Amino acid sequence: MKADPEHKSDRDLPGDADLPDDGDFSDMLSEMRIVLPGAQMLAAFLIILPFNGGFRHIVQSEKYVFLATLLFALTSLILLSAPAVQHRVMRPLMNRERFKSLATRQIVAGSVALGIALVLGTNLVVSEVFGHHVGLVVAAVIGIIVAAVWWLLPLWLKRNTRI
Repeated sequence: MKADPEHKSDRDLPGDADLPDDGDFSDMLSEMRIVLPGAQMLAAFLIILPFNGGFRHIVQSEKYVFLATLLFALTSLILLSAPAVQHRVMRPLMNRERFKSLATRQIVAGSVALGIALVLGTNLVVSEVFGHHVGLVVAAVIGIIVAAVWWLLPLWLKRNTRI
């Protein structure tokens, strides 16, 4: 397969010529492509929710939960998409390691914000359907699952195995 002359990677641009091939960087970008659509879908759902006829009938406390959920979802969307935008603006990268470090911090912060938005969104939906107490319990369960699978399990695996 012949390379497309119109499409040049960072490796083809001045300033990166002496850098070794970095699969870590490609992995990071692939990870963002997986997480970002979830943040996009959640934010889109939340943006249209107030235009639903029944939204004005929710109690004030649920409106505050909605606002917090929307803010966390939008924050996650901004943080998760930031490395892609920054990468495009900063091309060619002059300090790849520094950029990867910044991007990693943004992805982690965006994932934390997304996790919080998922928990709050769960509370909002379940509270509306089954009541406030059930909403809190289900949101807590989702929070535990997010914390366990996204954060605790990888840390445990990193410490106890060589993955």
